[in-house]
Amino acid sequence: MEPSATTSDADLLEELRRHRAELRESMSALEGALAGPAVGDRDRWAQRVHVAAVELAGDLRQHVDLTEAPDGLHREILAASPRLSGAVATLTHEHVLIRGQLDSLLARVGPVEVIPDVDRVRDLGTALLGRLVRHRQRGSDLVYEAYEFDIGGET
Repeated sequence: MEPSATTSDADLLEELRRHRAELRESMSALEGALAGPAVGDRDRWAQRVHVAAVELAGDLRQHVDLTEAPDGLHREILAASPRLSGAVATLTHEHVLIRGQLDSLLARVGPVEVIPDVDRVRDLGTALLGRLVRHRQRGSDLVYEAYEFDIGGET
């Protein structure tokens, strides 16, 4: 069994817990924007979705920085638990996929003169949210395996 979190690890895990809650709030904002009525004023609907997606993009960048930085969570986990390298590699690869989905969504609701295809935007957005939910679950499992620490993040 690996040792539990050290003081510096505990600080990183608390930061991760706080950021996890922020990411969840951004996901909820996007979900709400996607679910909002688009009938009558698609431009306004697209603008709400765009704003929520931009907020989510910022939180995703912070998440990637927190996990993939040279002194980030993934390095700490690999140093303490090399056996978790496969899980770390999977999560790192998912960051690329999630970013691609988010970029695709942003391209469809960005400041353009074309009225967006609401159904297509909703499909892209819900697929993105589904991937993010699964990613967060795998991340939580990874942290628990490495540190026996429940990062939660729903507060």
